[in-house]
Amino acid sequence: MATHENGVNSLPDSRGAPASPVDYRQARFLVSVAAIRDLPPDRGREVAFAGRSNAGKSSAINALTGRRRLARTSRTPGRTRLINFFALDERRRLVDLPGYGYAKVPRSMSREWGALVGRYLESRESLAGVVVLMDIRHPLTELDTALLDWCRAADRPVLAVLTKADKLARGRRAAVVAEVRGGLAGYGAAARAMAFSATKQIGHRELTEGLDAWLG
Repeated sequence: MATHENGVNSLPDSRGAPASPVDYRQARFLVSVAAIRDLPPDRGREVAFAGRSNAGKSSAINALTGRRRLARTSRTPGRTRLINFFALDERRRLVDLPGYGYAKVPRSMSREWGALVGRYLESRESLAGVVVLMDIRHPLTELDTALLDWCRAADRPVLAVLTKADKLARGRRAAVVAEVRGGLAGYGAAARAMAFSATKQIGHRELTEGLDAWLG
């Protein structure tokens, strides 16, 4: 098995690699919730996508599923205030958590985000892992670290996906991934990092393989 520059183990090329056990292109919108009591039944497996506002969560989900408008993107940071669930099949789901850290979001809304997402991370038995998305040009901010601490406290495996990787040259991109991997060392073997671009096919297969390990 080979290891890519982005730090995620990869399979041989597609001619020799087994098919993914999950068909991400079958994703469909399931439900949006604003309170823990409204979450869908806690069974099967799901992977949550979390990150700062405009870190590229929705774009990553859309690229993964091949559906340009499955997860709604917005030019207004902080607009998404709900937890959005997307069903892959009867037992597996992707979850789009509200973005965090936008300065213009009222403090009361920030507290609501913490209460909702915190309880979700702590209590959701079907949550197999958390994809933490960070702009590769500004990784491991104070808020990112707070989310990682939350995941560690809840014993959730983490895949740090450094988005917008096409904005950096290859050498600089690899250096940032290495720096982030070093920053994740304190979070244990269950925390990994990789580079990703929704538009340039960087890290798409590696992201799929990471999710397969949790969902497949």
